[in-house]
Amino acid sequence: MARFFKASHPIFLCFILLCCFHVSLINCSEFEVGGHDGWVVPKSKDNEDIYNQWASQNRFKVNDTVRFKYEKDSVLVVSEEEYERCKSSRPLFFSNNGDTVFKFDRPGTFFFISGVSGHCTRGQKLIIKVLNVEEPAAPSPQSADDTAQTPRAKSGVAEMSPPSFTTWTFFVVSLFGLVYA
Repeated sequence: MARFFKASHPIFLCFILLCCFHVSLINCSEFEVGGHDGWVVPKSKDNEDIYNQWASQNRFKVNDTVRFKYEKDSVLVVSEEEYERCKSSRPLFFSNNGDTVFKFDRPGTFFFISGVSGHCTRGQKLIIKVLNVEEPAAPSPQSADDTAQTPRAKSGVAEMSPPSFTTWTFFVVSLFGLVYA
């Protein structure tokens, strides 16, 4: 066993480094619009703003995705004016396949509506504000509380910030110490 380990240590070391580097870069989430109900017309007038209430409780970043699950409907990304009118003849994005994933490729405001006549006016519309991805700054006590109150999406991917130079140096030195000991 020790002979195999010494013979393959460069391969093993490269594998470990690549795995650590890959995990450190994963920093995006997928949000499911409408939860278990999916992208549907709100059931009552009281729920007309249900999608915007949901969006305001989440924090969206560049490279995050939103998943729309629906039947016999569609999803359109439109301008603010078209969002207000609930009508678009030239949407920026259109899908009607029943399971649509939309990736945020830039920061800014995105406007979504249903393409089925009457659905948008009954509340099947959504505004999402996407933040720019920035290096995390040292949080002040108040901003740390604000961040704790803003839930992120449930995803199977751990959200991690990239490791610092000191962390990488310690990791590499430790590995070399184990390999050559």
